[in-house]
Amino acid sequence: MGQFSYLAGEVVLAISALVLLLVGSFGGARSTSFIRYASIAALLVFAFSGYIFNGQGTAFDGAFVSDDFGRYVKTLLGLSAAAALWFSRSYFKRENLDQFEYSILLLFAVLGMGIMVSSGNLLSLYIGIEMQSLALYVMAAFNRDSLRASEAGLKYFVLGALSSGLLLYGMSLIYGFTGSIGYTEIAAYLSETSEQGVSSGVVAGLVFLLSGLAFKISAAPFHMWTPDVYEGAPTPVTGFFAGAPKLAALAMITRLVVGPFGGIEHTWQQVLVVLAVLSMIVGAFGALTQTNIKRLMA
Repeated sequence: MGQFSYLAGEVVLAISALVLLLVGSFGGARSTSFIRYASIAALLVFAFSGYIFNGQGTAFDGAFVSDDFGRYVKTLLGLSAAAALWFSRSYFKRENLDQFEYSILLLFAVLGMGIMVSSGNLLSLYIGIEMQSLALYVMAAFNRDSLRASEAGLKYFVLGALSSGLLLYGMSLIYGFTGSIGYTEIAAYLSETSEQGVSSGVVAGLVFLLSGLAFKISAAPFHMWTPDVYEGAPTPVTGFFAGAPKLAALAMITRLVVGPFGGIEHTWQQVLVVLAVLSMIVGAFGALTQTNIKRLMA
């Protein structure tokens, strides 16, 4: 299988999502249960595919990285997504929202998360983030008859577009000053130029990049969208939002700062410390005033 063995789990999810989308389009509501169980099976295959093929290396000129770290995170992602899909059955049936599209959206979201976690350059990182985000926007507004759900989806989309702009601007600055989008090449450039000091353009790009990523993990002060979106989204969607996307984003940030920017930790350590401390303080005191369990999860 060559390079594709490194991303066997992602290939399974992509093919499953496309095939099941066709099944749902022709089968309609009758195929909803089958698509749900088939999606759970695909997620379980995704979760354990890394152990089946057990390959370590890079694919597509370093754009995709397969290693133990990514394998472990994907196992957690696949299991949590499968559990979220399984336990959402009764809720969607009770609320008359039992539609096959939800399972397809969840598959595409997890596919984006897998690409994020195993990204080896800034381009694959952005593709993974946007694939996940577009699916999550629709999932937040899945209850089309609910004004709160529609508001949640719209707010998530607008602020998500803002964070994507920050990400792209940061990536463009990093590419402009280092001449590369690959993690390995960026790390090599920063190592070679360490004696001259870190370029202000690289630092600015890293700040924009971390700001965009902070939105994805709801870190203060980029958390203002989270309570409203969590409250307006269907309850199973809120539970999924609170787990898998946050895990994928944290793993992505870990790979990003430890890999290409590991040699200049003095430029980003304080930023992460401030975000962490501020998030703990705002989260702790903000939770005291909440009366809604879904807003409390935010």
